[in-house]
Amino acid sequence: MTDHALLLVNLGSPASTSVADVRRYLNQFLMDPYVIDLPWPIRRLLVSLILIKRPAQSAHAYASIWWPEGSPLVVLSQRLQQAMAPLWRHGPVDLAMRYGELSIEKALLRLAAQGVKRVTLAPLYPQFADSTTTTVIEEAKRVLRDQQLPLQLAILPPFFEQPEYLDALVASAQPHLAQGFDHLLLSFHGLPERHLHKLDPGGHCLKGADCCKTASLQVLATCYRAQCLRSAELFAERAGLQPGQWSVSFQSRLGRAKWIEPYTEARLDELGKAGVKKLLVMCPAFVADCIETLEEIGMRGQEQFQQAGGEELVLVPCLNEHPQWVTALRVLSERAPKEL
Repeated sequence: MTDHALLLVNLGSPASTSVADVRRYLNQFLMDPYVIDLPWPIRRLLVSLILIKRPAQSAHAYASIWWPEGSPLVVLSQRLQQAMAPLWRHGPVDLAMRYGELSIEKALLRLAAQGVKRVTLAPLYPQFADSTTTTVIEEAKRVLRDQQLPLQLAILPPFFEQPEYLDALVASAQPHLAQGFDHLLLSFHGLPERHLHKLDPGGHCLKGADCCKTASLQVLATCYRAQCLRSAELFAERAGLQPGQWSVSFQSRLGRAKWIEPYTEARLDELGKAGVKKLLVMCPAFVADCIETLEEIGMRGQEQFQQAGGEELVLVPCLNEHPQWVTALRVLSERAPKEL
C-alpha cells in the first residue's frame, strides 16, 4: 500500500537572511488571524508598524544562526523527514511549512499528483494553540476545498502527555543531565493571555496560581499553558528530577499585550542572581532547533544569564532527528484519528 502519505508540518522560515525575505516571511506570519487575533484593519496597521524595524533586526538574528545548507529549522525538519521515510510504510513522507517556503498547498498538490488517497497531517507542535495547530489544520482544509483534492485527512493531535514523546524528550536530554547542573529551565514558547481566555469554556483561566494544575480534561484539551505545565511535570518525573532542580518559563514575547508568565527573561535574571552557576535550558515546545532556541536562548539568553551572575548556560538541543523521536513520531502518527 503506497497511497497513504505522512505530511510533516512545522512553522517555517524566511527563504534567506536578506531583509526583504525576512519582511515577506514576517508579513505572512503576523497577518495570520490565528497569530494576531485582531480585526483585519487593526491587524494590518499593527503589522505594518512592526515591519518598519523588525525585519532588519530579525535578519541580523537569522544571520547569526544560519547554516551553510540554509535555515536550521528547515534543514532539521528535512532530516526528520528523511529519517521517517523508511519507517512510514504506507506511502510517501512529505514536508511542509505553514509560512514561507515549502507551503502546505504545494505539498498537498504534489501528493495528490502522486496518486495519494489519504494523508496523515502531522503538525509538529506538542502542545495545542490556535496560532500553531489550528492554523495548520485550517490551511490544509482550505487547500483541499479550494483545489478540490479528493484526499482523506487524518490529523495528529497534540502529544504533550504521550509517553512516546516524553520518553524521547528524556532520552535526548539525558547526556546533558548526566553531566551535572545547578538548575534546569524548561522554556516554552509564550502566548498572549487573551488566546487562553478565548478558548476557556468556564471563564476560570488564569484566575489562580494553580488553575492549570487542577484543570479539567475539557480545559486541558485546549489550554496551552496547562499542557506546557503538564509536559514539564511528566518530563521531570520521568527524568528523576527533584522539585527544586527545575522550573518553567515562557519566551519570545512580542508587543505590549500581556503574555503568560513567568517570562524566560525574568527567570534568567533571577537564577543568575540566586547563585545558579550552570544552567541547562530546554525548549520542549519546539521539536526542531530554530531561531527561538539557537539565537534567543543560546546566544542572547546566555549573555543575559552571565550578566546576572551565572557562569554557563547550556542549551539542550531539541528532539531534531533523535532516533527515539523518529520512532515516537511514527507511532504517534500511526494512531492519528481520521478527520470527519
